[in-house]
Amino acid sequence: MKLLLTIAFDGGAYCGWQSQTNGPTIQRTINKALFETYGFECLVTGCSRTDSGVHARRYFLTAEPDCTRSPDRTGDTRGIVDIIPLERVPRALNVHLPDDIAVISANAVPDSFHPRYSAKRKTYEYVFYDSAERNPFYRGRAYHIQPIDNDALRRMNEAATAMIGRHDFRAFMASGSSIVDTVREVTECSVRREGDFIIFCVTADGFLYNMVRIMAGTVLAAARGKIDASDVKKIIELRERKKAGDTLPPYGLYLKDVVYL
Repeated sequence: MKLLLTIAFDGGAYCGWQSQTNGPTIQRTINKALFETYGFECLVTGCSRTDSGVHARRYFLTAEPDCTRSPDRTGDTRGIVDIIPLERVPRALNVHLPDDIAVISANAVPDSFHPRYSAKRKTYEYVFYDSAERNPFYRGRAYHIQPIDNDALRRMNEAATAMIGRHDFRAFMASGSSIVDTVREVTECSVRREGDFIIFCVTADGFLYNMVRIMAGTVLAAARGKIDASDVKKIIELRERKKAGDTLPPYGLYLKDVVYL
């Protein structure tokens, strides 16, 4: 059995999920905490390669012993889920994690489970701070925009609704990406207001590189009258990146949830 961890993190201080040499990452930080907790190296696999500065409310990862890096475990028949009771794992790991990363829960899953490929759908949110003046307390947590009225909010929702369905989303993928299959199915896409925040929420069976940030930039362009909401279908059909909206900054983006059922 593998250890399945659900974590939440503020990605502002990290160079994304994936381990790399040019700066701190979520994966490397989790690896370090696992070693300090269990005393051996682990293979850690995440559900998504979040970019630098992106946050997560519910991120899923698996951990299992890496016997190639911990040869002293050869012959040890205990699985990682047998060492510490699952209900105690979050607190045991959180002791070794910085304040901007927290383990929420721990479960056991079969060896066949993959946090990325076993996922049925993912939900992301892009958060706008809707105010005439910026608020330093939301710096790095939400994208500041000038106030929009209800008519602009309606246009945002019309643009978001037009993205629902199974489409080729090449126009919403970062230029230069090497992904060949750009067809994805968006099952939910909407915009709502919560106090001073406007939240763009989208659920799909998968996402392309920068896809949500470009979609959010497109609905914002609709709010500002730069793109007609009725043209979104045409933007999808043309499959040209330059027709869609801007790629918004990463700090407004949150992985909200992943569904495996």
